[in-house]
Amino acid sequence: MKDRLIELGYLAGWRVVRALPLPVAKALFTAGADRAWKSNGPGTQRLRANLRHVVGDDMPDTLVRDALRSYARYWMEAFRLPSQSREQFLDGFFMVPESYQQLRQAVAAGDGVILALPHMGNWDAAGAWVCSHDWPLITVAERLKPEGVAEQFLAYREKLGMKILPHTGGDRAPLDVLEEHLGKGWVVPLLGDRDLSRRGVEVEFFGGRTRMPAGPAILAIRTGAPLFVVDLWFDETRTTSRLHRIVPAADGRLDERVKATTQMLADAYAAGIADHPQDWHMLQKLWL
Repeated sequence: MKDRLIELGYLAGWRVVRALPLPVAKALFTAGADRAWKSNGPGTQRLRANLRHVVGDDMPDTLVRDALRSYARYWMEAFRLPSQSREQFLDGFFMVPESYQQLRQAVAAGDGVILALPHMGNWDAAGAWVCSHDWPLITVAERLKPEGVAEQFLAYREKLGMKILPHTGGDRAPLDVLEEHLGKGWVVPLLGDRDLSRRGVEVEFFGGRTRMPAGPAILAIRTGAPLFVVDLWFDETRTTSRLHRIVPAADGRLDERVKATTQMLADAYAAGIADHPQDWHMLQKLWL
């Protein structure tokens, strides 16, 4: 019964929220974020602890409020994305011109592109924007519980134009499938600031130790495909982004190269998060 209620809640979100006038939807989700901030539940407490790693002990508590509003905005926009047009996908996401030229040239070269993203801004809007350029996109998604919710998210992202692999339980190892698609010139975005396997690479991050997935580094080293970190943040009306090229480590054993490259990614994530901490949606335990 609990799982069914969760499924119905997500289904209602996709159906009801997209039918609301945008100002009404914004007001409702902002009010929900402010209520979560005031009630200070476990997720809010974890977000506060994570942001303190970023900005220090003198962090204003309004940053937590703003981060919850940003997280609520992600969900509000996610529920509304399936009803939007290609033109709206293109208008609702902006990449700074220098980064856009880098990405366009990398895609045109035909060697595939790896985009490593932290949990910032609206990464689904970023994926829809890529697909709206007719650039083929494949990524990996966490297998959510209950199963009905996982199926809804799969259908949601496929409707936006993305090809989705399950993080676990697929017919083939995700890295092998992604490597194959990179060889065909596909764009491969991967959320990379939180390890889901508990077998990730240990890195230094904002002065502490955490683990991050090795996938982006392994794929870049295996294939030679260009690797970029994507900064994402919200402005008043859209998600904005910029790219940072990461050149994988070339010396040492494979495990040493993967570790060094993953540390480069962690450093690049940290720089983007420090610039826009209110748009980092990390409500889970991260540091060891």
